[in-house]
Amino acid sequence: MQPSPFLGELVGTMVLILLGNGVVANVVLKQTKGESAGWIVITAGWGFAVMIGIFTANAFGSAAAHLNPAVTIAFAFLRQDYSLLASYLPAQLIGAFLGAVLVWLQYLPHWKATEDQGSKLACFATGPAIRSSGSNFVSEFIATIILIVGVVAIGYAGTSDPDRGGIPSGVAPYLVGMLVWSIGLSLGGTTGYAINPVRDLGPRIAHAILPIPDKGSSDWSYGWIPVAGPVLGAIAGGLILRFFYF
Repeated sequence: MQPSPFLGELVGTMVLILLGNGVVANVVLKQTKGESAGWIVITAGWGFAVMIGIFTANAFGSAAAHLNPAVTIAFAFLRQDYSLLASYLPAQLIGAFLGAVLVWLQYLPHWKATEDQGSKLACFATGPAIRSSGSNFVSEFIATIILIVGVVAIGYAGTSDPDRGGIPSGVAPYLVGMLVWSIGLSLGGTTGYAINPVRDLGPRIAHAILPIPDKGSSDWSYGWIPVAGPVLGAIAGGLILRFFYF
């Protein structure tokens, strides 16, 4: 199979979820080496996961390396070009699902060792610290806007225009990883900062269908928030940037 944008988005998103949800599993499941390591480890792991996911997507054919429908949707509204939606979004969803399946395989003995059903779900999907649909939605909305503005700002810094600075080639993935780390540290304590519809949806589907011992509910009553919040936040972020800068 030849490298392609579809393959790059699929494999890159798969790696993103494997490493991102993998660090959650390492921290919250019982009898792992990282058990109870805490929020700093989780947010750092997610930042590194984004960085490696971007590099992987590039290697497999996606120069854009969105790995996130929110980013794809934001750039579609920013540039008024919606041509990537039909190929990128399915690839990202498939990749997120496959990444979650790999997390399940990686930690196979630990699902039975972990009694708490919420901890098992947390290895796949996000959930609120305090359940309040309106506030939870706003949290995802705001965090996603910051993600989009930050990604575009990093992109500007990476251009060759001397008036816009300029960063060495290959540095941008590190900066995007730091951006996601920052969002997790500063804004992630309310909902677990999905900021990516497929990051939550694909693994939540995996949780629903995989044979996880005593897994409990997949909490679909909450599942619309980490999808709708990032989608609408992405649209808002794209329109804000278009209004002020383009």
